Amino acid sequence: TWKWVVGPMFLYLCERLVRFWRSQQKVIITKVVIHPFKTIELQMMKKGFKMEVGQYIFVKCPAVSKLEWHPFTLTSAPEEDYFSIHVRIVGDWTEGLFNACGCDKQEFQEAWKLPKIAVDGPFGTASEDVFSYETVMLVGAGIGVTPFASVLKSVWYKYCHDATNLKLKKIYFYWLCRDTHAFEWFADLLQSLEAQMQERNNAEFLSYNIYLTGWDETQATHFVVHHEEEKDVITGLKQKTLYGRPNWENEFKTIAGKHPGSRIGVFLCGPEGLADTLNKQSISNSEADPRGVHFIFNKENF
Repeated sequence: TWKWVVGPMFLYLCERLVRFWRSQQKVIITKVVIHPFKTIELQMMKKGFKMEVGQYIFVKCPAVSKLEWHPFTLTSAPEEDYFSIHVRIVGDWTEGLFNACGCDKQEFQEAWKLPKIAVDGPFGTASEDVFSYETVMLVGAGIGVTPFASVLKSVWYKYCHDATNLKLKKIYFYWLCRDTHAFEWFADLLQSLEAQMQERNNAEFLSYNIYLTGWDETQATHFVVHHEEEKDVITGLKQKTLYGRPNWENEFKTIAGKHPGSRIGVFLCGPEGLADTLNKQSISNSEADPRGVHFIFNKENF
């Protein structure tokens, strides 16, 4: 038995040593941004750090816990000179990080007062394959939109420099969110993309649909009153926010009709129930003919 056990144990030990060495490399927090609804953005730098879109890292803050490592999706693009994560304050560890970064104080925090951070990664995910398709569907649920922040930022940078070499020609983006507060930190990115595509006369490149799945009677009345305004009352975007949940069967059939004979990548970061629905729709709307339309499903769960 020991002959079969020694090999895997040796490889495991090597992997742990490499991860320990990477986690000891110095990380500098360059900026802490407080977003609405208790979400903070940490912008960091680390020597030799290289990333691809949609990847994630493990983060440890010794000031909060000397042993706990937590995974966070990178929200920066590879083209930026820093890497960033968005952290929503929903538990003891994230609350401790929030306080350690001085976000609970009103006065400006000096950089040397910021806590030390250990970072391990980045690690790959399915979202890295986005640029391998000409047409993609990106579906995010709640905070699961974070990997697509990296994707859309990277698209924006590529368009600014040289859009002709970009294989990706069409993005269908869906974001399902329970409350309005979560829209605020992400809306600025969509507004920048919207303006960029219009300047280059390619507004059709990005089609996005934002769905609000929970609201109360007061909010509903406010939405109705302002529905006729040019920009959406929640996001400030030209595309109006939709209410309820999407009819996925109709969405898949519509996209299949617009892109016959294509391989369409479907990327999800969301709960398991939504993954099952999208997987079934991807299979049922793919044609048996190899020359027909095919939906290729990729998922990340949280």
